[in-house]
Amino acid sequence: TAAQDDDHHDHSGEIVVTGMRRMEGDVLGGLSVLDSEELARELRPSLGETLARQPGVSATSFGPAASRPILRGLGGDRIRVLTDGIGSFDRSASSPGHWVAINPLTPGRIEVLRGPAALPYGSSAIGGVVNVIDRRIPREEPEGGYDINGLLEYGTAAEERSANLSVDGEIADHFVIHADGNWSKSDELRTGGHLLTRELREEAAASPFPEIQELAELKGELPNTAAKSWELAGGLAYVDGPLNAGVSVTRHDALYGVPIRFSLDPDIEAEAPTIDVKQTRYDARAEIPLSGFFSQLRLRGGYAKYRHDEIEDTGEVGSTFNTKGGEGRAEIVQAERSGWGGTSGIQYFKRKVFIDGEEKFLPDSKQRQTGIFTMQSLVKGPLRLEGGFRVEFSKLDAKEDADLGTPEMSRDFTTFSASAGGAYEFSPGWRAGLSLSRSARAPSIDELFANGPHAGTQAFEVGNPDLDPEKSVGLEASIRRSGGPVGLTATAYYSHFSNFIFQAATGGVDDDLPVYQYFQGKADYYGFEVEAEAELGNALGIHWDADMVADYVHARVKDFGPAPQIPPFRLLGGVSANGGPVEGRLEIEHAFRQNRNAPLETETDGYTLVNASLDWHPLDENKSVVLGIAANNIFDVVARRHSSLLKDYAPLAGRDIRLNARFEF
Repeated sequence: TAAQDDDHHDHSGEIVVTGMRRMEGDVLGGLSVLDSEELARELRPSLGETLARQPGVSATSFGPAASRPILRGLGGDRIRVLTDGIGSFDRSASSPGHWVAINPLTPGRIEVLRGPAALPYGSSAIGGVVNVIDRRIPREEPEGGYDINGLLEYGTAAEERSANLSVDGEIADHFVIHADGNWSKSDELRTGGHLLTRELREEAAASPFPEIQELAELKGELPNTAAKSWELAGGLAYVDGPLNAGVSVTRHDALYGVPIRFSLDPDIEAEAPTIDVKQTRYDARAEIPLSGFFSQLRLRGGYAKYRHDEIEDTGEVGSTFNTKGGEGRAEIVQAERSGWGGTSGIQYFKRKVFIDGEEKFLPDSKQRQTGIFTMQSLVKGPLRLEGGFRVEFSKLDAKEDADLGTPEMSRDFTTFSASAGGAYEFSPGWRAGLSLSRSARAPSIDELFANGPHAGTQAFEVGNPDLDPEKSVGLEASIRRSGGPVGLTATAYYSHFSNFIFQAATGGVDDDLPVYQYFQGKADYYGFEVEAEAELGNALGIHWDADMVADYVHARVKDFGPAPQIPPFRLLGGVSANGGPVEGRLEIEHAFRQNRNAPLETETDGYTLVNASLDWHPLDENKSVVLGIAANNIFDVVARRHSSLLKDYAPLAGRDIRLNARFEF
């Protein structure tokens, strides 16, 4: 949907995006902001599926539990998923089968940045940033001394049950304590029809083996997709106007199944891995007002211990992932003088990765990264200019591993990224923008050092220790209209990669798994995103609004062909109605057929989803008490996302009726 934050709809005011205060329309690149009400409407079991209807956003869709956002056709280590500006400290970037250690029940707001606006957040944000902003370190004193938020939800597609409760309380002058907890549990996901694509069903039906022929009739329930999770967090902060500082601790625990990649070869047994995730995370933040040339100092840091076991269908642990790491940021904000302002800072990131077990595919590795950046802006009347750069120093090491047959390896990279652009208000409410960016990203640990079977992705992964930094030059143009009854944002972009890193199937098989190897070459990405919204006026005592989203990305790698897992052209339109205590919405999403496929990649049929929702505010004195019902995929169609490695075996959810109750006191 064309979801935007309430502040973003305030066409005369400022917005705060990932901690940086800006005027509406000044972000260099695409922006989507979801507030708590929109999140409640869009809520799905995973972060990727929750955001998948935003412009330019798709998802890895590796089952209902493990689904990570994809921005403009880019995923993995090109997308940074943040918690309040700091990394999620999980292993989700390395594999679509890995859970994002951020529960979509907890955020108060999510920001999605696409394009050069992501520059301050690391070279891994070359494709964009998803910043999940929670309230675990309070930023303000609650009115009346306390604040209680709750959410209950039930979904029929997987018999999903979830609950979230958050409490803030003032325990002394300017001291605020926070506590929250959430729990969710779901059964096997029910889909709208056959599990296998028509081509695979025909192949299975033609097999001489009865056990393979049976696969052609699989439909409805998607095996090995049940999940359960819980999370507890506590925080303490000192808040005195613009001065605030605090800490928080979070414990996350999840157990979920990865959909089966059914084998049509009777000699190869399809695996049904279950992943058991545990993470303990520590966070700290301070925002200190200054005087003189600088107006504010912002400090942010986090550290986490992450572990997950990949459990085989026999109950044995095939491999165990352990990650320890931390990240820190220090930013200093300039006081605005004659229209000139900016933010500069330094960022440090360190992590260690250890994998144990028979299906270890990566040697023990360590990554260290230091980045120095600045973003500057100048406003003169209707003209706004923005520019910035980032220098990053990366060091990646891998120990010798005799079992994998890999020697001791070490790589050092220095990368430079920069962006510059401007926006001009050529007519009241109309603003045109143009930006140019140069981005560089050091290869990741997995891209360099992988060499073994990975049960989570059901692939034999092979890295390339000789990879060079990935570099791109991009151009982006936009036009925006704000104010009045009609709003419009249209963005077109083009990026040329000189050393694009990609993973592709080789056609080989090792350890009964298809071999996927990392390669490098020139690539071109281009596309567009369009958002429009309009107030239709009043009829029958109801206020009516309409919105529309269209997005498209085209990607090709030289001497290879179309880039893999690129989402097709998509249209989404909706009509919303507000009649006193009741709000309703009807939307239709159509994804076109994707027949521009990478070598060994199959085509994906188009699909049309029809969704509807209704919210009721039963209390006039407290509009934040809401009872809601939503019906997703009303016509129970079979939908497959081209960006999913499991699309030919695991469709999206079928008809899903969702009930929710949310409140705030």
